[in-house]
Amino acid sequence: MGMSSAGTRRSRFVSAAACVLAFCFAAGSASAQETAVYRVTFEPAYLPENSARIYAPLLRYLQAETGHRFTAVTPRNFQFHWRDLRQNATTDFVFEEAHFADYRIQRFGYRPLARLAEPSSYSIIALPETAEAGLNGLVGRRLITMTSPSLGYALLGELFRNPLSQPDIRSEATSWRDGVEMIFADETEAAIVPRYIADLYPNLQEITRSREFPGAAFLVGPQVPEEVATAVRDALLRLHENPDASMVLQEIGSRRFEPASAAELEGSEQMLREFFGYQ
Repeated sequence: MGMSSAGTRRSRFVSAAACVLAFCFAAGSASAQETAVYRVTFEPAYLPENSARIYAPLLRYLQAETGHRFTAVTPRNFQFHWRDLRQNATTDFVFEEAHFADYRIQRFGYRPLARLAEPSSYSIIALPETAEAGLNGLVGRRLITMTSPSLGYALLGELFRNPLSQPDIRSEATSWRDGVEMIFADETEAAIVPRYIADLYPNLQEITRSREFPGAAFLVGPQVPEEVATAVRDALLRLHENPDASMVLQEIGSRRFEPASAAELEGSEQMLREFFGYQ
């Protein structure tokens, strides 16, 4: 028996309604993707408010280059950063030193997109009269660093292996530059700082320099769409060409980002093995 005219009209109405709903759902999904906000966690080398200000030009640049929105996640200090890392706190992108980056890659499926062109190394610096005595001259004397397990703090374990012959290590700096200011203020005899900061102060003398690690890396989380990750990577590799955004590179002592691979970072996470919570 053929379908009645009323039934035909109902069928056409249902089909049309289904098409409208499908279109609205697709449009809504596309709109949601277009307006998605991606979180970028920055290693806490600065106070949170300073970190947000320093990296704001970078986030604006990424938004302009990719069409996506980005917001900064700024942990209070390295101890909070390490806690969040171990718990795999949700974030979409991360910018951090090699030991953290490798830990995240090995355990949580993050991928490196780019890294700073310059390798990371740290210097212990002091006024010349203090530096002349070398490392042994620092035993029992104040040495400022940022909190554990920053790479600078972790490297002190390699530089001073004998616990009975160590400086008075104080993790009181709120930024790496803060350590330099504390030397000038006579609040410490020495500080460990990234090499690029040590190079900015010719009136301070380098006592020793650590081994090198790959430059700080920009990672992407496994949940981020591939096309978004690719757009961010390409934008980072062009960052040095943008006069406004490249001011971020000057602040962190680099010329540019370069392509990064998990292989070159592999093994760096071993610097964390002596810290609480490592597994």
